[in-house]
Amino acid sequence: MSRKAYVGVILAALLPAMIAGCGGAPTPAERGQQVFKTCVPCHGPKGHGDLALRAPSIAGLPAWYVTAELKKFKDDIRGAHPDDGEGARMRPMARTLYHEGDIDAVANHLAAMPATWIPPVVTGGDVEAGKKQYTSVCIACHGADANGTQAMNAPPLHGQADWYLIAQLKKFKTGMRGAHPQDGTGAQMRAMSTTLVDTVAMHNVVAYIKSLPH
Repeated sequence: MSRKAYVGVILAALLPAMIAGCGGAPTPAERGQQVFKTCVPCHGPKGHGDLALRAPSIAGLPAWYVTAELKKFKDDIRGAHPDDGEGARMRPMARTLYHEGDIDAVANHLAAMPATWIPPVVTGGDVEAGKKQYTSVCIACHGADANGTQAMNAPPLHGQADWYLIAQLKKFKTGMRGAHPQDGTGAQMRAMSTTLVDTVAMHNVVAYIKSLPH
């Protein structure tokens, strides 16, 4: 067999595989599903979080909120404080989303996932005291049902794990989160957190949030 003919046979054998490998880029929905696989080790296959890993529930979160927070992690606006261990894990994960459209794709995928109300695990909160705090401050942004308001860039709180909500309030209050000059929404939350005088007040307001109908 001549060299030319041999090359022709090899190319003919490889052609189907070459065609299969050039099937085109995945759709945004397919890409979102692919990217979500990197979230599963911490947040779980259903995106409902993991207390042991300090990973919050992310299933069903609004796409606009997920997009904003991933960009903050990616740009060191969130999670860069030296005491923020969870943020330190999220920052390199966010940097893996360097392909154009990846952040929007995974954000839309998460938004389409069914959200599940996470039962409370923190005890000791005073629901009535928390109600007074929530209705005097938090309700303006997060709404009476604690389901959030996009116009105020306020995410839903009601379905989130109580331990995570308390942890974030502590981060805002100490400046671990929301202190970056480019974090406008975080600055709003930092100001709100100052109205919670201590950990007891944080537990109270979170207890009220978790007491709302679901």
